[in-house]
Amino acid sequence: MARRDDWKAPPPRRLRAILERLRRRYGRPSTVVHGAPIDELVLTVLSQNTSDRNRDVAYERLRDRFPSLEAVREAPVEEIEEAIRPGGLAVTKAPRIQRILDAITATPAPAGIGSGEPGAMDLGWMADAPLDAARDYLCELPGVGRKTAACVLLFSYGRHDVPVDTHVHRVGTRLGLFREGASLEECHDEMLRLSRGADPIESHVALIRHGRRTCHARGPRCDECPLLRLCPYGRAARRSG
Repeated sequence: MARRDDWKAPPPRRLRAILERLRRRYGRPSTVVHGAPIDELVLTVLSQNTSDRNRDVAYERLRDRFPSLEAVREAPVEEIEEAIRPGGLAVTKAPRIQRILDAITATPAPAGIGSGEPGAMDLGWMADAPLDAARDYLCELPGVGRKTAACVLLFSYGRHDVPVDTHVHRVGTRLGLFREGASLEECHDEMLRLSRGADPIESHVALIRHGRRTCHARGPRCDECPLLRLCPYGRAARRSG
């Protein structure tokens, strides 16, 4: 494991070279910024330990069942469990969603940002707030960490934050973008630095696509990889194989 003082961090141009090759293989991701941060929080909870399809089914059932997220906040938790059951772990996710909605209601925006008034479920102030202030607010919500906060900021408002999930962490470590053994917190900081001058949505989505289609956790398809010449892990695997 590389110590921090032994680690030579790559320059941002390395990520740009990786994205260019992934673009030729998979195309450029097209993701629409939707301006709905609380919905993104709910989606992120529903996505835990399930497929994208099951997450989406659970979310659509939730929104069909309740007229608003305020209604979700006030509903009996058993009704939420029933609505989101297709997403799995409904008994865990339903109260987690309500705790987040309660916390948003009870916690105003930071002083000097937005209305500062508790009681309203509105995170619209995050569109223009200092990035650190918006991220810190989100990370204070129950069960919300850096990855979820980054998803909310990136996909809701196009803010320059890059979520590091298991795919991004695995692919980035193999490519030498992250120090081996680095924490997720450190990897998030590295992705912020590396993605300067790059599209943050592409930086996230392209690495996920590559992790799902080629750079698998087990049995990565290194011989078919468009990044083989840039990948220390892949080159070492070929030499040893």
